[in-house]
Amino acid sequence: MAEVNLLDRYPRVKRPVEERGQCITEQHRGVARHFGKEYFDGDRLTGYGGYRYHPKFWQATVRRFAEFYDLAEDCSVLDVGCAKGFMLYDFQAFLPQATFAGIDISPYAIAHSPASIRPFLCVGNAKALPFPDRSFDLVISINTVHNLPIEECKRALQEIQRVSKHHAFVTMDAWRNDREREQLMKWNLTALTYLHVEEWIALFNEIGYGGDYYWFLVD
Repeated sequence: MAEVNLLDRYPRVKRPVEERGQCITEQHRGVARHFGKEYFDGDRLTGYGGYRYHPKFWQATVRRFAEFYDLAEDCSVLDVGCAKGFMLYDFQAFLPQATFAGIDISPYAIAHSPASIRPFLCVGNAKALPFPDRSFDLVISINTVHNLPIEECKRALQEIQRVSKHHAFVTMDAWRNDREREQLMKWNLTALTYLHVEEWIALFNEIGYGGDYYWFLVD
């Protein structure tokens, strides 16, 4: 288990944290937590404001994962919380002989995924992954598990551990100081579990998660 930033090639953007913090309401959060059209392709206050494919977002990160974990050409990869499957779509182009699977809570997102990856995606919950033990060489979950209440969050991490036969990587909403915590509270739409980084590490140890991890930090 190691803290490692495997999203360091993902483009950084300046988030309008103060603007959202002044406007966001619990009603907006309630809409976002349905993970439907309003979240992916609706207003910016309820989600992405339009979640569309662009190669600049995942292609470099896919190569980063492949290099870091030394993935074989015929490896197997699962994305837990795959949304519209854009990362797996780029994985598919980079490793065409590999096997891919994605799972997401949102029927809307999967219905609007790229056609070539859609047959490998399914609707489901991270707390109960519909795959046998040790099914995948690499299991990735980016900004997903923290959307569950803490006990379900623990089960989801155990599920990720269960279906991985080699590697796992997760990212979580977190903070390292009071400033980051304040910023996260202004920005957060969907997370139900958000902890200090040391609390996350303690939770990983408690439930036996042995994969790698990093944080979604709002600065």
